[in-house]
Amino acid sequence: MGRNAACWLLLSVLATAFAACTPAKDPEADPNTVPANYKQEILTTLTSALEDPTNIREAYISDPVLTKVGAGQHYTACVRFNARDQNRNYIGSRERIAYFYAGHLNQLVEATKEQCGNAAYKPFPELEKLCQANKCA
Repeated sequence: MGRNAACWLLLSVLATAFAACTPAKDPEADPNTVPANYKQEILTTLTSALEDPTNIREAYISDPVLTKVGAGQHYTACVRFNARDQNRNYIGSRERIAYFYAGHLNQLVEATKEQCGNAAYKPFPELEKLCQANKCA
């Protein structure tokens, strides 16, 4: 084997070895993956976000829909409920919009009429049954 052939063989072996050591890139997450566990993620977030996450009344939720958000599109879902404040007084029905990215809840913020005014709500009994151990009364 000639010197040039030996060099090319050595280079190809080294290139193969380095390629094997290079970590594979994870495919970039699809920002518009349908949120499969959206109800549970919203329940978990509301448990910590509400002053009194117990005895919620009039709870409704919409299915996630692909919505124009800024220059792109993302899945959103609307939630309407009547929760209690820290004094255990009901504060009236409120609407929040959930923004999802790559199939997971990214934000849950107060909604405007434009954002959730036409939402197709359905009952959300899981939210009405939400309880935090001894806080339920």
